[in-house]
Amino acid sequence: MAGADAVADAEPRGGRVMAVPGRGWPAMLADAALAVGLFALTVPVTTVIGEHQPGVVPADGWCYALIALSTLALAVRRRWPLATLAVCTVATSAYLVGGYPYGPMLLSYLIAVYTVAAYLPIRRAAVGGAVSLVAMLAHTVVSIRTSPVGLAGVLPGSAWVVVPFAVGATVRSNREAAARTRIEQTRRLADEERLRVAQEVHDVVGHGLAAINMQAEIALHLLPTRPEQAETALTAISRTSREALDELRVTLSVVRRDAGTDRAPAPGLDQVAALTERLHGTGLPVTLTVTGDRRTLPVAVDLAAYRVVQEALTNVLRHAGAATATVRISYLPAEVTIEVTDTGRGGPGVAGPGAGHGLTGMRERVDSLGGVLEAGPRSGGGFRVLVRLPAEARG
Repeated sequence: MAGADAVADAEPRGGRVMAVPGRGWPAMLADAALAVGLFALTVPVTTVIGEHQPGVVPADGWCYALIALSTLALAVRRRWPLATLAVCTVATSAYLVGGYPYGPMLLSYLIAVYTVAAYLPIRRAAVGGAVSLVAMLAHTVVSIRTSPVGLAGVLPGSAWVVVPFAVGATVRSNREAAARTRIEQTRRLADEERLRVAQEVHDVVGHGLAAINMQAEIALHLLPTRPEQAETALTAISRTSREALDELRVTLSVVRRDAGTDRAPAPGLDQVAALTERLHGTGLPVTLTVTGDRRTLPVAVDLAAYRVVQEALTNVLRHAGAATATVRISYLPAEVTIEVTDTGRGGPGVAGPGAGHGLTGMRERVDSLGGVLEAGPRSGGGFRVLVRLPAEARG
């Protein structure tokens, strides 16, 4: 029965996931096929077994009418579960009270009880099942007149409701749990995407503002005495802010979902040279050294490597008070290593390993790709960030 209900829906209501009747033509056609098939099976089987069950009333026109009423009602079982159960209950109870043969006629009733439990809220389903059980036990009460059966006759009749109800309630609970899992997974993926975008924005804005801040301080220092040189710093501010805004627009484009928007490629190690060149305008000379055979890296690895360099140099601008910085990129057979060092103050007070949002963000980004990050003061002064990233993205 659970397989026939695979097309059922689930929808959230008020923070809860509710099972709802199957919708659309596929569900209706499946139920109609079930009803017709069960009717075609029940009629001949009831006729045959009636000849081999002593003491029952042989199948007649009234018997076949009740069979048709009960089985064909299943055609709308998921659209109107309670109405279907009511029809099946009345027809099946009348069938049993009439003394007709026990057989596949009971299947339609079991399916109706299952449907109510599987597709309706538990309270409504329980009330409908209880009312149906009382009506179904009518044939037991009638049979007492000729053969007192007492509790022994009530228990089997109760099982006709309790067993399919329990199965339906279990299926419904599993369906809702699966729906909740899908919703939670979707929300988790959305949160991870927002976090990723927020980290990208932090890196872009943080680096841009750090560079602009240093250039502004240079301009303010030169403006009273050498205004012509201050113009150079102001020009660098304009260029840096424009480039930061362009990169920010590229980063935020991933959340706009514009199908027709041409998106610039994500930054990578190929753009580190331009990054270090921009920093010359801030008064921080940066030396770039690249060793090994340059090759195309997975997008996630290439982006993470660029962001590590960007964030490390941003920390140098903000905290180190360094005179120079050095970036070394090494392409190895199985990995790419990035080392950023400076000649600043260094020490834990600057930005020790895991301290501050910048290094924490770098560490999380590197860890997610299966890489290793080392950061700390250098023995000879200054600060060092070393990252090893796999040359292939982790599956």
